[in-house]
Amino acid sequence: MTAAPAPHEKVEKPTACIVLADGTTFYGSGFGATGTIQAELCFNTAMTGYQEIMTDPSYAGQAITFTFPHIGNTGVTAEDDESGDPVARAMIVKWNPSEPSNWRSEKALSDWLAKRSRIGVGGVDTRRLTRAIRQQGAPHVAIQHAEDGIFDMPNLLAQARAFPGLEGLDLAKEVTCAQSYSWDEQRWAWPDGHSKREGKGKKVVALDYGAKRNILRCLASAGCEVTVLPATATAEEVLAHEPEGIFLSNGPGDPAATGEYAVPMIREILDTTELPVFGICLGHQMLALALGGKTLKMNHGHHGANHPVKDHDTGKVEITSMNHGFAVDADSLPEGVVETHTSLFDGSNCGIRMAERPVFSVQYHPEASPGPQDSFYLFERFVASMK
Repeated sequence: MTAAPAPHEKVEKPTACIVLADGTTFYGSGFGATGTIQAELCFNTAMTGYQEIMTDPSYAGQAITFTFPHIGNTGVTAEDDESGDPVARAMIVKWNPSEPSNWRSEKALSDWLAKRSRIGVGGVDTRRLTRAIRQQGAPHVAIQHAEDGIFDMPNLLAQARAFPGLEGLDLAKEVTCAQSYSWDEQRWAWPDGHSKREGKGKKVVALDYGAKRNILRCLASAGCEVTVLPATATAEEVLAHEPEGIFLSNGPGDPAATGEYAVPMIREILDTTELPVFGICLGHQMLALALGGKTLKMNHGHHGANHPVKDHDTGKVEITSMNHGFAVDADSLPEGVVETHTSLFDGSNCGIRMAERPVFSVQYHPEASPGPQDSFYLFERFVASMK
């Protein structure tokens, strides 16, 4: 079946199309770069932060449907990048981006995408596309932006069906840093923006499975001297920095695949030291695997900035930002590992801790601050646990 462009977007000749592996096709207006990509398709319900979402390394291998229609209206600014370039392969929106209106804007979204070789598709019935994603469970797609509006539909369908998907795929190696580096930039604050942390702090080694910059900023703001190491770092390399705490970052792909090298390292840290450990997103899944738990692929995942999560220790509900297609299987957690947070949307696991040690992790993103300060206590807890 074929879905027409949104009624208010009069697309006389479509310049972009989205072909799902089941043959469903959506047409729209292309913006940003031209070309063809394959990806796993997901949807994100956040009303703000499209630039942060597109540059979040956790979106490697995915194309994002934005359910909020006003995307691009505040432009882009380098301060909001979560990594050096957009990592998501494409973005799909209901309304074509308009001229930006924001005092922080440095350029238009379309120009930013074009310069960074990322495709945008506007004029799409994103409600219908989102329903397809929920029904099919993160479908595989081929997306093409062609200015002449000529599409090789059989070839695009074949590309969508040939996409291998993210299960069994280790993408952390593709987005991790090439070498270690120090981080001292803190969270943005009026009127000076991002200031530098000064003085002595708690020495933290952050394992980069696809770390967002704002996570590192939060660690610095909480009082940490942060050294970032590549995802493949060994326990010996980690401990050579004499850390007072270990941080496990977010990242993309199948946790079981990344766990082939990350889990043995984490287990060695846990077996040979008493260091505090804190994980977020993929880091949460890595810790769960290292402690003896299991992970599973979700139907369409959690992607948005409005997810309610219950803290079992306090009974409070936090409004959180999420981006994950895999989850920790709470039923697989061994004795001595406590479930600390759960999603109020579907009851899936969103946090764990060791019962007798300062080792804990959460599935959601406290640094994204949708609450806006609901979850910053996790960084403070991590710092407080370092003696």
